[in-house]
Amino acid sequence: MKPGPLHHLGTPDDVTGAPGAGPFPERLGVTATSPHEPIAVVATGPAGAGRTEVLAALLERDAGMLATPAGNWLLVRHSAEPTRAAFVPGYRRPHSYRVDLPAVGPALARPPRRVELSLPEPLLKHLALVDTPDTGTAGSAGNRILLDAVGRAGALLFVIAADQSFSSAELNLLAEVAGAPVQVFFAVTPDTGGWAGAVEGATGGRRSGEADRPPVDPVSVTVEACRAALLAAVPGLADARWFSIRDGGVADLKRALVAWACDEGLCRAGCEPPEVSGAPGRVPVLAEPGDWSEQLDRQARTAAQRIRQHLALELANMHLRVVQDLFFGGGCAGLPQLLDREMEALSLLATAQCDHAVRVLVEDTAGRFFGAPLAAGVRQRIYQAVTWSMPESTPGPELERVLLITSTAGVAGLSGAAAIDALSAYPVPARSEVLPPVAVALSGGCWQHWRTPANHDPNVARAWAQRALREIELELSREVARRFEVIRISLGTVLSDAAEHGILLA
Repeated sequence: MKPGPLHHLGTPDDVTGAPGAGPFPERLGVTATSPHEPIAVVATGPAGAGRTEVLAALLERDAGMLATPAGNWLLVRHSAEPTRAAFVPGYRRPHSYRVDLPAVGPALARPPRRVELSLPEPLLKHLALVDTPDTGTAGSAGNRILLDAVGRAGALLFVIAADQSFSSAELNLLAEVAGAPVQVFFAVTPDTGGWAGAVEGATGGRRSGEADRPPVDPVSVTVEACRAALLAAVPGLADARWFSIRDGGVADLKRALVAWACDEGLCRAGCEPPEVSGAPGRVPVLAEPGDWSEQLDRQARTAAQRIRQHLALELANMHLRVVQDLFFGGGCAGLPQLLDREMEALSLLATAQCDHAVRVLVEDTAGRFFGAPLAAGVRQRIYQAVTWSMPESTPGPELERVLLITSTAGVAGLSGAAAIDALSAYPVPARSEVLPPVAVALSGGCWQHWRTPANHDPNVARAWAQRALREIELELSREVARRFEVIRISLGTVLSDAAEHGILLA
């Protein structure tokens, strides 16, 4: 599937109101595939479908090797030596443990967000495999995180058993994927009784005069019935490929994944231009930019205000979902996992909105100096110059910072790029954006507190969640305002030098 502009879930107006700036990401959807992203297949599906067994068969390994703590992501990639590491929010370094004994790992205060397993498997030279939580437990926040990962990885593998049907949440998820140019694979596994039930339902016994007819393949009938049920609700997935897992064999699926990965690699390589325009050479100021400083100041304030308002609305909706789950779902014991997943989705959304707003600021303001639209090389040189000058313009703590919700409903900070990386369920390559990502998670103390039998009152938990979300709202509001003040000063410095010397000095 050729990568390109994907289905973007947003509104037609942008952060600053500038024409042509693109849609403002009101919520997470399938993001654009970058040529620098690793090629991967993200696997998901309902519980009991045998997804772990399918992935283990693809890797020709025992299914126990893919065991991970409930609720986290598993990334399987290629390496000459087998290794396993758990990435836990609140720590700067991953926790390593034995590959052959995945159940015997380090004692962790909270579950990791992802586990990375590296194996010397030939399939992993072509693509990485990503296992995700079951669709029945992911919730709306988990689905938003999944959509982001699928768009970046390039392909989705949905595993479902022969006796299972698609839930409404799964159909909504697949409808989102259907609008994006990502490859979708379906694997149908036998139910608990094997394909025996399918055999009985497909043949129904032979009638008189039917002895000479060729026998019906019950597996094919079952797969076609499952496909027809999906297409009745999501016709956009008519081109998706379907595979039946017969007797544990996944050879056809494996060949299809490798073929897709080879084609995807060529497509992504073709998207990279041989030379970025404007990267080398002298870039003169083309015209008198006028009163650009006031425009930059106004746009930066407007962008920060809109992002803060939208994040406040997201947190209000999040509070409603948390309260509903407290009283009608997982209760107090499930509160940390639910809130942590919501914080991860909120972090991805805040990061996308900040990145979009900065791109608009640079395009609009610098375009008045060097002509709009900016050449890709010129834009990248401005980004680098702004990044270099940001440390001098950053008051207070570092921008590379993790916000951790504590058991007292407060917020603690942890700085460093490694600490931010530990918060990613699906890791990102080196970022080309100016600002570091927004990173929010729950500390291990929250798990220990709410899984204690004495702390089982949902009303107390509701009050705690309300205080924690309020603290995060205040902290994010200050952080967003500070980030755009830093961008305003740094970008203003770069453009002031250009106006004074008549050329881009970066």
